[in-house]
Amino acid sequence: MKIAFTTASSTLNGELDPKFGRAPGFLIYDTDQKNTQYLNNDLNSDSAQGAGIQAAQEVIAAGVQYLVTGSCGPKATQVLKSAGVKIFKSDSVTLNECLELLNSGKLTEA
Repeated sequence: MKIAFTTASSTLNGELDPKFGRAPGFLIYDTDQKNTQYLNNDLNSDSAQGAGIQAAQEVIAAGVQYLVTGSCGPKATQVLKSAGVKIFKSDSVTLNECLELLNSGKLTEA
């Protein structure tokens, strides 16, 4: 399973970014392979409009099943959910904390 976190970091030690469409990027953690991949979101985060929808399409194309973020707009949420991506909101500081909360079932699906 692939989990995407909104962040500017390329490691799980980084901090969660509170926004989805305007996040600097996404750290994608593959729970099967136990590896990470950083997906840059610069083109979408600088867009005048539609940043959330474009970012959602990028995350879907990367094969993500779960997204952990601080907030996700209604249009991006609709695109993600229609593709089967489950969205979890968190106010945790680090990605490791978010991952632990997700794994323990302490994050609720948005």
